[in-house]
Amino acid sequence: MSQKLLALLVLLAPANAMAELSVPSFFSDHMVLQRDCEASLWGKTDPGGAVTVTFKNATNTVKADQHGHWRAAIATGSADENGTTLKIAGSDRTIEIKDVLVGEVWFASGQSNMVFTMDRVPDYQAVMEEAKFDGIRMFNAPLVTAIEPQDDIAGQWTACQPDTIPQFSAVAFFFARKLHRELKVPIGVIKSAWGGKPVETFTSRTALRTLPGTKVLVEAAVTADSNFDPQRAQKQYEERLQSWKAANEAWQRKPAAERGRRPRRPQPPKRALDTEGQPGVLFNSMINPFVGYTIRGAIWYQGEGNAKPGAVPYDQTLPLLIRDWRQRWQSDFSFYFVQLANFRDPVAEPGNNDPWPLLQDRMRRVLNTTPRTGMAIINDIGEAKDIHPKNKHDVGERLALWALANDYGQKIVYSGPLYRSHSVEDNAVRVSFDHVGAGLKSRDGGALQRFEVAGEDQVWHWADATIIGKAVVQVSSKEVKRPVAVRYAWAANPEGANLVNSEGLPASVFRTDAWDDVEASVDTAATQRQQRRRELAVEIKALAAQRSALQRGTEEFRVATEKHRRLLEEFRSLAP
Repeated sequence: MSQKLLALLVLLAPANAMAELSVPSFFSDHMVLQRDCEASLWGKTDPGGAVTVTFKNATNTVKADQHGHWRAAIATGSADENGTTLKIAGSDRTIEIKDVLVGEVWFASGQSNMVFTMDRVPDYQAVMEEAKFDGIRMFNAPLVTAIEPQDDIAGQWTACQPDTIPQFSAVAFFFARKLHRELKVPIGVIKSAWGGKPVETFTSRTALRTLPGTKVLVEAAVTADSNFDPQRAQKQYEERLQSWKAANEAWQRKPAAERGRRPRRPQPPKRALDTEGQPGVLFNSMINPFVGYTIRGAIWYQGEGNAKPGAVPYDQTLPLLIRDWRQRWQSDFSFYFVQLANFRDPVAEPGNNDPWPLLQDRMRRVLNTTPRTGMAIINDIGEAKDIHPKNKHDVGERLALWALANDYGQKIVYSGPLYRSHSVEDNAVRVSFDHVGAGLKSRDGGALQRFEVAGEDQVWHWADATIIGKAVVQVSSKEVKRPVAVRYAWAANPEGANLVNSEGLPASVFRTDAWDDVEASVDTAATQRQQRRRELAVEIKALAAQRSALQRGTEEFRVATEKHRRLLEEFRSLAP
């Protein structure tokens, strides 16, 4: 073979490899297709090449566009728990996807409480040992970032068995199990979530630029990205790494009883637009690849990362994400989310201004502004000292109730009581509720707790609350002669809140006022301050590691200590 011909073959090899028929990783063995529809499938092949998709008795042939991208729809038929082979044939190869089920498909996303796996709860051991559900399948997406929207992501579909369920999302599993048992059809869940991340990182930057508050976040990230100096960042990282190594060695030399916490190894530098907490990043890497996969709906457990003063209001950012996803999927699919659980130490006084109940209430308001949404209320199962409550069973099943009622037509009570309206009558306020079932009641049989009222002076007082009829609570206080506003469960941990419906589902936090005592305006400079705090945190950690390796009393130790003090002062001055 001549050298010219060999060189030509080498040049052509990558192009040919790219043109080979392929599909994204989630079109793979053990997948679940949405029943009773024409499910979308797509991939790549030669430009203009023909691709034939065959599933059971359905066949569809399409041609790839000029870039080699193809998309086909295939009729799935009724639910089927017997695995079938899906064939995708091109000019160069045939892909066979085995053990494909037909049923209901849901997309699960959010932060750590959606990531939270079954093996983290000892009480679920018996559930896991008995979890032999071949009809429940889950695709677990890995934690990856991307600067630009991606069209594929690694991962595989897994049937629910005792050896696989430990790594299943607990919320997604209990949601799927409830549906599987009630509907008697296969349930597929695509789980793509990442702990500790705000809602903005799961939303496209295109959508974020349409909202003033989130546009600022995008612009700040783009500016930080443009200022990124990879050589400088790498040099700083190597310096931090050397300091960490010295600190880690010093830590290892100490007696075990004196060690304390082990120094944390520094992370390699990343561009701002490739960092997981930045706006749009996880949309690019962990949402966009799945856009178009035919689903019945989505479940969402997130919000902890947005419950902070000055955040862009959640009743703006969550609807923005929902619209963004629906427009990209070209589907008005159902979207059910979890209201944040009670958290932190209980508060005994009225008039609380914690951002936690504010975000909970903004979640409630989304139900009134965004169609085909639902909210699982869980302010009765949280834990004061743990932002990750262990009870994921009730969370998943309460989400499933919304789906069973609204997507599958079951005549059931599917939500806890939700504020509908109120009226002031003499010295009392009457509050009407929806979703009361056979009627409102107290969970523990005692007097209703955690209602508070205020007059025009906007001073809050605990109220006496009495159930009137089936769906009304009358609220009053001897200290408020002319009440004008009511709040319920308005605290991060409203201990004692006990209003439920006939099915025992808890009432949501709400307020009837629009006073600014709990509102914090969006701080457009907050992102810049936060970015500087992050940079300082890295420097402080590196310097602390370096200082721990130095001998006390030396000049080097004194200089390092003084610099550490100055950095800490600046860090604290930038706190929210």
